Amino acid sequence: MSGTFVIIDLLGGIALLLWGVRMVKTGIMRAYGDRLHLFLEQRLGNRLTAFGGGLVATAILGSATAMALIVSGLAGSGALSATTGLAVLLGADVGSALISAVLASGSSSAAALAPLLLFVGYLTFGVAREFRPRNIGRVLLGLGLMLISLKLVVGATAPLREASLFHEALAAVSAEPVLGFFVGAVLAWLCHSTLAVVLLISSFVLSGSLDMAGALPFILGLNFGGGLPAITATMDQPAAARRLPLANMACRGALAIAGLAAARPLTQLLAGIPVDDLHVVVAIHAGFNVLAAAIFLPLAPLVVGLVGRFARDPDQAEDPLARPRYLDRAALDTPAIALSNAAMETVRMSELLSRMLAITFRVLETRKLEMLKEIAPIDARLGNYLNAIHAYIGELSQNRLSPQDARRAFEIILYASNLEHAGDVIKLNLADRIKSKVKQNVEFSAEQARSLQALTELVNDCLRLVPGAVTSRDLEAATRLAAHKDLFRKLEDRVIDDHLNQDAATKRVSLRASALFVDLVRDLHRINSHVAAAGYPVIEAAGLLNETRLKGA
Repeated sequence: MSGTFVIIDLLGGIALLLWGVRMVKTGIMRAYGDRLHLFLEQRLGNRLTAFGGGLVATAILGSATAMALIVSGLAGSGALSATTGLAVLLGADVGSALISAVLASGSSSAAALAPLLLFVGYLTFGVAREFRPRNIGRVLLGLGLMLISLKLVVGATAPLREASLFHEALAAVSAEPVLGFFVGAVLAWLCHSTLAVVLLISSFVLSGSLDMAGALPFILGLNFGGGLPAITATMDQPAAARRLPLANMACRGALAIAGLAAARPLTQLLAGIPVDDLHVVVAIHAGFNVLAAAIFLPLAPLVVGLVGRFARDPDQAEDPLARPRYLDRAALDTPAIALSNAAMETVRMSELLSRMLAITFRVLETRKLEMLKEIAPIDARLGNYLNAIHAYIGELSQNRLSPQDARRAFEIILYASNLEHAGDVIKLNLADRIKSKVKQNVEFSAEQARSLQALTELVNDCLRLVPGAVTSRDLEAATRLAAHKDLFRKLEDRVIDDHLNQDAATKRVSLRASALFVDLVRDLHRINSHVAAAGYPVIEAAGLLNETRLKGA
């Protein structure tokens, strides 16, 4: 076989491996992404459980880079500390290395399972009609493709044993440890998968093209470069999100460079182990990550502190809404003050909601979809606020509250929950529909655009009335806030009626635009209802609920 065909076969095998990894990751995230997030969040209590959670979750997901992006997003939203996040990433590295070791060391026997996995996966994906079973089929297909790719990669490298030019090139690289280290790092970065590079190096060792002395710098380099994809993917994120991949890279880099400096004695030590080179390769990769975790897990606060000096936003003051500010534990002995503090945080939640709404409609006007990336972190903040308010009022309730204070505490929690639900509507519905509109190049008429703007202004008016109704329990502000629900409903009915009374021919031409427009109006209705709910407790306490006809609004 000519060198050209060998390279083509090798590239095809690597591409198939990467696609299989992608299918497994996509299937797991779609089928069990919410459970994976919950699994992680339940294990963020301390560094040890966070490490275990990262290990198990990555062993299931199959991608340490994907786990790094998930954890960085949580850190960016303030959902977990940098120290805990680093513990998760150290566990993720170990989980990914163990999966690589299992696949590489058992590649010949595992490849025999590939046809069965492909058949069962195709059958499951094709027959199943429910969302989760179809994605389980996707995972099985991905695993089958990964195992088939191992056979292709090993088969493609077999002729290289007879290729003198390849041996000379590989020998030249492996003879220079620094060059081998650099090549391994670049390959891991380009492939976005240490698994692919480990299997590639394993295939070279298996075919006799690379000995243990030459493989060691490659392995150290790929462990260094394995952290680069997460760093490049979070470069445009806040400092809190960038800090974790950088801290993880610092841990891997320090150990990899130390290993490179001690490459010669390490090679002599490994030469005395009575195990074949293939198993030594995968053992080094797994052992590297286990050793990194053992060294840096206790030192996580120190590493995070050092990295924090470099990964920060010096030109930007901290966002005042980044986290709850007024939940003062010292005020818990005075229920009136504590409840006022909690109410103030719901006002800050309404400000976050206003930001989300502004971003989505800016995207609607400018068609710049990249701005929608800001929605998920803000929605995560709303969840953090809700959890903090729940915990604060829960602690307050341990004291004996008067019936009036207990009712007030319930109202605050209920309203915070309403605002969090409104944020979910924006993230899961409104933003998704606007994304569909832009991607499908759907155009609204001038009248539709004006109607959406008018409805959005009503929601913004509601948000501006929230502070008076919630913090000072001002009856006039509460009445105006609740009345906005009636006002919104009347405008909504008129907008929908006008829309449905359009010329039938016009509607046929823009059927998709019509459906999207109605969906956007309904989403705004749901958001407005959640916001307007702040006025009802004040009105009811004044005995005016029936008089204002707001009970049926």
